[in-house]
Amino acid sequence: MTASAPRILLVDDEVSVQKLLTYPLRKEGYDVVPALDGKEALHRLREDSFDLVVLDVMLPKTDGFDVCRQIRARSTVPIIMLTAKTEEIDKVLGLELGADDYITKPFSVREFRSRVKAVLRRAALAAPDEQFEEPIEAGDIRIDFERRQVEARGEIVRLTYVEFEILAALARNPGRVFTRTMLLERVWGDAAYRDPRTIDVHIRHLREKLEREPKHPELILTVRGVGYRFRDR
Repeated sequence: MTASAPRILLVDDEVSVQKLLTYPLRKEGYDVVPALDGKEALHRLREDSFDLVVLDVMLPKTDGFDVCRQIRARSTVPIIMLTAKTEEIDKVLGLELGADDYITKPFSVREFRSRVKAVLRRAALAAPDEQFEEPIEAGDIRIDFERRQVEARGEIVRLTYVEFEILAALARNPGRVFTRTMLLERVWGDAAYRDPRTIDVHIRHLREKLEREPKHPELILTVRGVGYRFRDR
């Protein structure tokens, strides 16, 4: 992030929710831009850039899942999804489509603010600095930390923000076993309010994008009953 205020696109069709969430965000110094439906959200994303998208699932015109899918087709901007639904399938679907985090209504303003801060803090930590870090090569995978770019078998692979952070944490520590809680803390700064199974979804995405045979991974390995580790180099 730059020195300017982080820009957040807040997408929710309920004016009362817009007001409720906008106030604490602006109080924290964020620049909040509202959108009341999916089409408006996509239009604003085409016209401007944002540091974070807060996206409600139940939207008129174009629902949140479809908006998330369209965003991920061209951008890795962090996405936090909001929903009143409690079914596990909705949560998993949001993550499958590339959402970085997921909050189920009703939630406290304190929780919401904590999630937003965590996402933006990660973005700040990921900004390039003066310390050079050599790329990591493992088999036919190359991870370039300075450019936040991953290649698999010579082809550039697009990863979401969270996918890259999980991969980086594992690859920097080959052979070390990470529990799901450890990965949540590495990526989000803490494990509060988050389902550890979120990590499983992101790991599956990484395997589908990077492994030759995702069902028989050679790069990101499962340690049963514990968590995950990166192959020894």
